Amino acid sequence: MLPDIHTWWPQLSIEAKHAIWESPNEAVPASALEEIRTLTGYAATGDETLSDDDRQFIETQREPVD
Repeated sequence: MLPDIHTWWPQLSIEAKHAIWESPNEAVPASALEEIRTLTGYAATGDETLSDDDRQFIETQREPVD
C-alpha cells in the first residue's frame, strides 16, 4: 500500500504524474515509484496500485497537472 497520496503527489514531477494517470487502474509505473521512494522513503514492491481514494484525489488535481 502506498503512503498517503497527500505526502507525495504534490511533489512528483509532471512526467510521473502523467505516467500514473495514463493507467490509473494498473500498477504504478516504476519511474513514479522511484520518485515516491525518494520523497517518502517508501520501500516499493513494484506492484502498488492506486486506491479509489487516490484516484479521486488525483482527479481533483488534474486541472493543475494538465
